[in-house]
Amino acid sequence: MQVVPRQGGGAVAGLGAAEQVTEAWLANRRLSEHTRAAYRRDVAGWLGWCAERGVEPLRASFLDVNAYARGLEARKLAAATVARKLSGLSSWYDFLVKLRAVEFNPVSGADRPYVSRDHSATVGLSPEEVDALLGVARAAGARHRAVVTLLADLGLRVGELVGLDLADVGTERGHRTVRFVGKGGRPRRRVLTEDAAEALDDYLALRGAEDGPLFLTSTGGRIDRHAVFRLIRRLAREAGIAAADRLSPHSLRHAFATAARSEGVPLEDVQDAMGHADPRTTRRYDRDRHNLDRDPAYTLAAARARRARG
Repeated sequence: MQVVPRQGGGAVAGLGAAEQVTEAWLANRRLSEHTRAAYRRDVAGWLGWCAERGVEPLRASFLDVNAYARGLEARKLAAATVARKLSGLSSWYDFLVKLRAVEFNPVSGADRPYVSRDHSATVGLSPEEVDALLGVARAAGARHRAVVTLLADLGLRVGELVGLDLADVGTERGHRTVRFVGKGGRPRRRVLTEDAAEALDDYLALRGAEDGPLFLTSTGGRIDRHAVFRLIRRLAREAGIAAADRLSPHSLRHAFATAARSEGVPLEDVQDAMGHADPRTTRRYDRDRHNLDRDPAYTLAAARARRARG
């Protein structure tokens, strides 16, 4: 990959294959392999669209990005999906700006779809449904129980779960813990509940003490996210959960955050447990946040009344 000066000032990219540019961009960021794969697909989709229409990606304008976005919407993609694709594309162009390969980011001026911070497309689970799922998992075997219990009790992302190694399980200051790398490459640590520790110990007694991935397939490889998706849906069907075929591992993460807020856990503690950089992301799980009984107007009025009484 080579960047050469632009005649008359500025810079233009004498870039090699677009794939090389994309890999350099991804290597510059701390991302999970799942996120890297999603970004590769997003950039490839944009480059394919440009090739079909004779648009030079390095000279694209916000009008081109708008046309691309409207095409995605015409395919009935959710607004959140379109917004995510454009966000990744914007980051790619920001990287090209830093390389002086382009003068500006065309996505920054584009018309992006509005996605409410309160919106979550994840199909959630009630506490009773989580209990039913855990009950079925317990009967399904030690590994299945350990997987579901860690998802339910810790609210882990599926990528965090499947990325765990045996060495990540330990004890710190009297707490059973797991360590992992969270979103954005941030190191994280969570405690194991009594149920999670018991489920994990039962599984480890069968797994053996060899180093390597925590959750193994029958052939000794690392379990992948697709296997966890299939497991959750199969167990949910056995538990009689109505939305079983639309559930995902993230449904248990959603249920964890929602139940924690419903039980009165402070927002900042739930945010820390979830690994959210932005508290607004955590707030979407707070089903009680629009409860009129919690309106601060009542608190202020009560304080005023106390002052009036002297």
